[in-house]
Formats: sequence, C-alpha cells, structure tokens
Amino acid sequence: MSAKGPTPIATAIATALRALGLGTKLRQYEVLELWASVVGEQIAAVTTAERIEDGKLFVSVRRAPWRNELVFLKQTLIAKLNAAMGEAIVNDIIFR
Repeated sequence: MSAKGPTPIATAIATALRALGLGTKLRQYEVLELWASVVGEQIAAVTTAERIEDGKLFVSVRRAPWRNELVFLKQTLIAKLNAAMGEAIVNDIIFR
C-alpha cells in the first residue's frame, strides 16, 4: 500500500489493460455497443455494427436504399460516435 492509500480498482484495471495493449481494443468494442443508442432507433432497426478494424467501422445494412442514405450521413455518424466516445475512435464507416 502506498502512502496515498490503495489504488482504485478502475485505475488498476485501466493501467493493466494499457500495459497489455488492450485499451484500444476495448474502446473500439465500446463503439459497437454504442452504435444503436448513437444512431437512433430507426437506423439501428436496419443496421448492425459488426466490427471495427484500424478505425474503420463495418456496418451491415439490411436494405440497399438505407445503405445509400447512410453513405450521405457517414460524416455525421462518425462525429456522433466519436463525441459519444470522447475521442476519435472511428475514422471511416463501411456500409455493407
């Protein structure tokens, strides 16, 4: 125990994750979990955030007309996701 007292568990976990190189992966996973709440009910009903690699979020879209519409909203969605995360995690969204 240090002179300052025990280390809070959240701090210890965050430190361990960074040391293991898993911090970024966890933050990326959070994006997948936040997708539906960030994009809203209507878009969430026709999409599924599948995975994220190197800042690219891959999203499955059930209908082609929606995919076309979402391409136009891409920059807005990226900005909303990154704002919700508090940092730039998503650089691009690939709609499939």
